[in-house]
Amino acid sequence: MFTFNSVLRFFRKIINETAQTAWILFKIMIPISIAVKIIQELNLLPYLGKALAPLMNLVGLPGETGLIWASALIVNIYGGILTYLSLAPTLSLTTAQLTILLTMILVAHTFPIELQIARKAGIKTVVMFIIRFGFALVLGFIMYKSYQLLDVFQSSAPLPQIIPQKNSTLIAWAINELQNYATILVFVFSLLTILEILKITHIIDLINKALYPMLKVLGIGKEVLPITMIGLTLGISYGGAFIIKEANEGKASRRDVFYAMTLMGLCHSMIEDTLLMVAMGGNVSGILFARIIFALLVSFLLVKATKKMSDLKFNKWFLIKN
Repeated sequence: MFTFNSVLRFFRKIINETAQTAWILFKIMIPISIAVKIIQELNLLPYLGKALAPLMNLVGLPGETGLIWASALIVNIYGGILTYLSLAPTLSLTTAQLTILLTMILVAHTFPIELQIARKAGIKTVVMFIIRFGFALVLGFIMYKSYQLLDVFQSSAPLPQIIPQKNSTLIAWAINELQNYATILVFVFSLLTILEILKITHIIDLINKALYPMLKVLGIGKEVLPITMIGLTLGISYGGAFIIKEANEGKASRRDVFYAMTLMGLCHSMIEDTLLMVAMGGNVSGILFARIIFALLVSFLLVKATKKMSDLKFNKWFLIKN
């Protein structure tokens, strides 16, 4: 039987946990967002775009698309999309090329924030960079050769009808950032409330039992399953924040935290980001299916390759010292 006091205790707990979890994110996001804005204002992204041009050629893309990926890597997905929209009329990409580009962006983007989240979870920044950046290129190359071999999606990609508008003034940027932080607070509060209800009603145990066979095949511990599902569906920011919390509290092993962050890094925000990239003209074969299959395969092979490693060697190679 629920009483007023029990409900009050419930929401006090959720509010406290929301504040703690959101603070973990804000300490990372606020200073980095300011630094990224400075980089944009100084117009430094074209230099990174030129550096990426040879790599874009390896996956069958024109060198100019390096600027698009650079914008996504340093700013966020929307930064990459806005750059694509400005360059699209001169690029004349095929649907295959656009799908490769957008899929690579989905695997590797918003590095200043998302790599820092991984670091806060105890993972070496260079390791997560190699996993996400390196495997984005590997997936892009596989898709390039597959589309070429099958001779599919070779027609010109239509320009997207949905064009996001963005005010470039500093005041508009600041307001947009504050709106993002408010949205994060609402999301974190909602997720924590749902998770707590699922725990109280023991529904979380049923979900774990249903999904555990898949996780068992991958070799990831069931303790990180609910949080991994949050990351896969909603994104690194939300899933990563909860992973950091679990890691700090010692509720999950450091290996499982690493495996969960790897899976989430390669494939996350499957709902929102997938719909966005399909709206931009990407094909679901790469945007969704290739991304999921590739992430599961890489995670499986990585677990198999490292499962028998001693903790000393594993920690030395992949994790930050406690």
